[in-house]
Amino acid sequence: MIPVVIYSNKFLDKVGIFFKIAGITLFPFIILRKHSKKLVNHETIHIYQQLELLVIPFYLLYILMYLYNIVKYRNVLEAYMNIPFEKEAYANETKYTYIKERKLFSWIKYF
Repeated sequence: MIPVVIYSNKFLDKVGIFFKIAGITLFPFIILRKHSKKLVNHETIHIYQQLELLVIPFYLLYILMYLYNIVKYRNVLEAYMNIPFEKEAYANETKYTYIKERKLFSWIKYF
């Protein structure tokens, strides 16, 4: 699947409550501040994670893991960086063929 990429600093400023974000994936859209091959790849990994979890459950799990991590780490950035979905995306954002070889539910191994 090829996501729809949109550029909007205004939108990202509004959703980046705790820290400045460079991009976000809201299926089927990727919203970025500026074009970056690495960031598009990172956000595309999230598109596939969302697809395999049928979108809404992805967001519920993401939020629950983030809240759990805030309690665990007591730091919003560390909480974000330890979400398994983010760990998978960061670990593979420079592997530009990763999407083609990625197995379903690959994010589980990042717990």
